[in-house]
Amino acid sequence: MIELKSAAEIGRMAVTGRFVGELLAELSGVADVGVNLMDIEHHARRRIKERGAESCYWDYAPSFGRGPFRNVLCLSVNDAVLHGLPHDYVLRDGDLLSIDMAVGIDGWVADSAVSVIVGTPDPADLKLIEATEVALEAAIAAAQPGGRLGDISAVIGETARSYGYGVNGEFGGHGIGRTMHEDPHVANNGRARRGIRLDPGLTIAIEPWFCRTTDKIRYDEDGWTIRSADGSRTAHSEHTVAITESGPQVLTRRD
Repeated sequence: MIELKSAAEIGRMAVTGRFVGELLAELSGVADVGVNLMDIEHHARRRIKERGAESCYWDYAPSFGRGPFRNVLCLSVNDAVLHGLPHDYVLRDGDLLSIDMAVGIDGWVADSAVSVIVGTPDPADLKLIEATEVALEAAIAAAQPGGRLGDISAVIGETARSYGYGVNGEFGGHGIGRTMHEDPHVANNGRARRGIRLDPGLTIAIEPWFCRTTDKIRYDEDGWTIRSADGSRTAHSEHTVAITESGPQVLTRRD
């Protein structure tokens, strides 16, 4: 069931979104050569506690994964793209790190992700990250009131192909609001002018993610971390977006 939000409720989600965007920007700066992933995780835990927010990841237990998730961030390195478990790993020069987080404040949730390169960038990694960011911005621009959900999905797939990347259809974006995952599913590939109408009040997380040389994935033994099937590098970008009468409103913008 899809729940449309009022302008006041979107405003409350925007409060959460600002915090998420600010913290992601801060964590991107914390990530550096020689920094342990667990240091980034604990930094986020402190900030979330100080704000009086609640992590949507802590104790999250979907059908996949082994046991509840006991972290506030997904930290995915190099060929890992989604649901990466923070662990004892020291970042190395040239690592590609994706940081994903979702929190709630006063009962309203926002979700966002960013990919960064630690140290010396590989041009191929820069291109991969750029592709996800361009796809995200194009998808946001397509999220117009009166349009269709397929308009968003189509432009993500088109952007991926224009950069020479395939699209995996197993994971995508989602509705969001009172909880982290609500209807509808927002696929990263689709056909324009198809799917549900984009009515004002719809709030969604749009999250293109691409692998450099495959559209297939595999899971780590932990049941959480998702990697490219061929070991190629990956990137992931995400924003929480509200459809309004005047157009899409990004709730998780960051500097």
